[in-house]
Amino acid sequence: MKRKADVPAEGKKPIKKRSKNSLDDGEAKTRFRKGLFDKPVLDKHTSEYASSTPYKHSIISGLVDDSLLRKVRTEVKANVSFTPKETDIYKIHQSGDLANLDGLDDDALAKLPSLLALRDALYSKTFREYVSHITGCGPLSGRKTDMAINVYTPGCYLLCHDDVIGSRKVSYILYLTDPDTPWKPEWGGALRLFPVTDQVGEDGEVAKTPLPDPVKVIPPAWNQLSFFAVQPGESFHDVEEVYHASSKEELEKNGGRIRMAISGWFHIPQIGEEGWVEGAEEKAARNSGLMQLQGNPDQHDRPQANPVPVGSSDSSDSSQESNDASFTEGDLEFLLKYLAPTYLTPDTIDNVAEHFEEEFSITLPDILHPKFAARVRKYVEAQEAKALSDDSNKIEKGAWKVARPPHKHHYLYLQPGAEEPKDSPLTELIEVLLPSRQFRIWLQMATRSVVESHDVIARRFRRGKDYTLATGHEGKSRLELNIGITPTEGWGDEAGDDEDVDDASSDESLDDGRSKKKKKAANGKGKDKAKETSAKSKGKGKPVDKVVEKEVVEVGGHEVYMAGDDDNDEDAAIYKSSADEDNILFHQAASWNKMTLVLRDSGTLRFVKYVSSSAKGDRWDVSGTFDIEEQDDDPEEDGKGEVAVGVLDDSEEEFRGFSPSEDSDSD
Repeated sequence: MKRKADVPAEGKKPIKKRSKNSLDDGEAKTRFRKGLFDKPVLDKHTSEYASSTPYKHSIISGLVDDSLLRKVRTEVKANVSFTPKETDIYKIHQSGDLANLDGLDDDALAKLPSLLALRDALYSKTFREYVSHITGCGPLSGRKTDMAINVYTPGCYLLCHDDVIGSRKVSYILYLTDPDTPWKPEWGGALRLFPVTDQVGEDGEVAKTPLPDPVKVIPPAWNQLSFFAVQPGESFHDVEEVYHASSKEELEKNGGRIRMAISGWFHIPQIGEEGWVEGAEEKAARNSGLMQLQGNPDQHDRPQANPVPVGSSDSSDSSQESNDASFTEGDLEFLLKYLAPTYLTPDTIDNVAEHFEEEFSITLPDILHPKFAARVRKYVEAQEAKALSDDSNKIEKGAWKVARPPHKHHYLYLQPGAEEPKDSPLTELIEVLLPSRQFRIWLQMATRSVVESHDVIARRFRRGKDYTLATGHEGKSRLELNIGITPTEGWGDEAGDDEDVDDASSDESLDDGRSKKKKKAANGKGKDKAKETSAKSKGKGKPVDKVVEKEVVEVGGHEVYMAGDDDNDEDAAIYKSSADEDNILFHQAASWNKMTLVLRDSGTLRFVKYVSSSAKGDRWDVSGTFDIEEQDDDPEEDGKGEVAVGVLDDSEEEFRGFSPSEDSDSD
């Protein structure tokens, strides 16, 4: 998955920069540790780089002169502020771009002399040639500096990606962790590298695909530099979560577990620099895109979508006409095995439909029948009590599989037809209830739409491991269903947190997906009203010592729908800081016995937030996608200038529920 570089806001004047100090060879070397540039040392690092796996990388301990780096750390703690940023892929505290140091006024710059000296040393010709020699990557730019200071405190992380953006050529991390309190690997925060395998597709072409488990773990260490050449489709890595301490006292003893580092990139030479080639940057960008698409890597994603058309696999009573919108007594008996009686009464279904037609989303608590819900809880709790291997290959010897590739998603899943015991309640949900004609009729009544196909799956997001990154949906609108079956608490969805229900529903058991404002959910028609506050933390820049103040531990696991940018640029809506959440359309925390229904428009992004190791358990759900019939063109609009996609007009089909006698016995 390719990621965008930050784009300056329109209208802002470019910062006037001073000319960077051009260090001669002797001056540059004094800012690094003694002996670093000796030929035996250089040869040693070059040899280690050439033989490293899973892809070529290097680790240099004690890179910078120790006294200089200590001064840098002191200056940063005293004078640099950090802004919390949180997206689908990361949660960090970040400084501004250190390239802008040249634009600071004299008073501000006077507070950061050591930081400026370090930056100039890292981008000096002497050190660039050192890195170029080790990696064999050719000339590197000294003019284009690209670095920032990132602080990871407990709960922070960066998920799998390959760093391929623009003219980046070498990625590096220089650690500024506490030199007097050595970092321990069990605190997390390691740089982890993922192996890549060649997958042969149906067309015979080969695609590079990262495997789900990292094989190289590099814990942080004071004054340690890790770097590697940026390679499209190959240089996949992440930053392990920094784990919470067991107590405030332990955290203080560990120095706050502040993983501070300077992260940045060396770029290809810019115009006017030695080694610059006209058009090379544009060519590199084109080649990067082609390499990422080579061999059609999407065909190797797991799980693959598997929509089943209506009528091809109804699991019960398939003799009934597939689009009949009424229940028989046998239908009612079937649904009562799984769904709470409340949701099978005509009044409730009508209330649900009215709410959904207005909001394009709805959340239904206590959706499962109490007896069936008890079976589900017993099953999930028994599964969590069992030891589970960290090795994806060992896990996949059973019925559950591991979603991949990790730069798109990472979780356990169970699809219909897997070798799971047939008496498992999860098997019943994905193979019996959700594909059934009876449930399809209920869903059509509840959403006033016509279902054309279904695709369902059970998912388990393990704490400290799993997530999905934001992906778009292209094509006509579709229904997306999720049944939360997470039995543990502490996910931000406890009783009393739900907002009041919309006036469209008179039943107090219905709510609107924990929205902070009424909205059109994930449907594009509601973008103007869909301004919900998500579970992300807000805040302005803070100094290092303040970013570790005691805060409520957020464990993630919530599912988020967000609007893509109007210009349809790839991934444009993902990289936004936590202070800008107007593009959040709908979110639902991990929950127990709660169903959400969302009408998702083309272009809407969706992801499940990384589940922190601090969660009390894993996040469990059943997720379903239902393709629906598009409404025929109708000259009569809905009064808002548009016709709602996939919603039946009352004149086309009136509600047909139970007869009065059937309704009286429904409980």
